Amino acid sequence: MKLRRSLLWAPPILVLLGGCDMVVLNPSGYVAAQQADVLVTATLLMLLIIIPVMGLTGFFAWRYAASRKSKYDPDWHHSTSLELIIWAAPLLIIICLGGLTWVSTHMLDPFRPLENIGERRPVPADVRPLEVQVVALDWKWLFIYPEYGIATVNDAAAPVDRPINFKLTSQSVMNAFYVPALAGMIYAMPGMQSQLHAVMNLPGEYDGISANYSGAGFSNMHFTFRGLEARDFVEWIGEARATGRTLDRQEYLALAEPSEKVPASRYASVSTGLFGRIVNRCVEEGRMCIDEMAWLDSQGGTGLAGTINLMPAPAKPTAPFGMTPFHVAELCAPLPSEEPRADSLALLSPLAPAPSGQSGETF
Repeated sequence: MKLRRSLLWAPPILVLLGGCDMVVLNPSGYVAAQQADVLVTATLLMLLIIIPVMGLTGFFAWRYAASRKSKYDPDWHHSTSLELIIWAAPLLIIICLGGLTWVSTHMLDPFRPLENIGERRPVPADVRPLEVQVVALDWKWLFIYPEYGIATVNDAAAPVDRPINFKLTSQSVMNAFYVPALAGMIYAMPGMQSQLHAVMNLPGEYDGISANYSGAGFSNMHFTFRGLEARDFVEWIGEARATGRTLDRQEYLALAEPSEKVPASRYASVSTGLFGRIVNRCVEEGRMCIDEMAWLDSQGGTGLAGTINLMPAPAKPTAPFGMTPFHVAELCAPLPSEEPRADSLALLSPLAPAPSGQSGETF
């Protein structure tokens, strides 16, 4: 009776599951498609053991049931043939899974540039990857397109069949960037830059989500990723440039304030070097960048000059018995750049005079 009642639930469950979008197993990007193949292959390999074990469990329960009065042999304790089957089969499966994992982990390394944009379709020699700088904010996503000088919020796009090089970081806490139809999940962490190489092969609109809990607005931290034909992508860029808005450092600091259910928006231009400052935690005026500080430390520190450039940070919480939070101010004001500022960093040494035409003022 209980079995019959359980079977009555099967049709409704199948109907509900029929409405699910199996995007993970049916993606639209070549990287995600390879990951789906790995997932299916690994599952089938494991089923080679799981199904026989489940079948033999039922067979033994039936074959040696007390009601069947099977032959009882209390002295039996070993069978070489049986032991060989029991140990060899799982061992072969583990070897196959290990080989599959090793190869796929290296071939699908998110830091590895793409060699193909599809099955037997190598990346054309004259095609340059589209760079997209991604910043996880509370609770929204910022996308910067340095090649076109625009930025968007909760709205991203890329031409189909063009490799994409995502560079990812976070403003406050660790987050995870995930477009199931495009590629696997990759973490974004404050003060660090991660990468993800991918390609979208089919036009359409796809869901992007945050896959790592990051606070109260996490459940609404969604965005739209658009796969566009080349002409449509140019129009999309033009629409962003038509807004006339500029994403400078002050605008970014206002955008970075926690907010939920933020509608998609676009910026026509972006302040030079903004993403580099976000990664190096120095968007605020007068704050020293991490890469500058690291260079100074490698040279032996700033000595007395560093102790007088500590600026209070009253916006940060203070420990009950601790000192007031602070950050290190810049010793001078080098020109911002996306690349490491080796020439400018040399000017930060307390013993080096400022060159003519540049400010050597301390803050």
